[in-house]
Amino acid sequence: MKYATLLLLILFTSFTPIETKVYICGSGGAKKYHFKETCRGLKSCNHGVNEVTLSQAKGLGLTLCGWED
Repeated sequence: MKYATLLLLILFTSFTPIETKVYICGSGGAKKYHFKETCRGLKSCNHGVNEVTLSQAKGLGLTLCGWED
């Protein structure tokens, strides 16, 4: 029992949450992020689609695409 508790403690303290990945248009003027790479809001992107973390996208001031609301 003591070892099981210790193992659980180690697992919970070493767990790092995985960041949610989102997609943004590679242009400097992008204003939105998208959860799906196939979102229709990315159809007009001519600069390539980049995968970034949600926190990076929000740090750039981007907001969620209206098609995914």
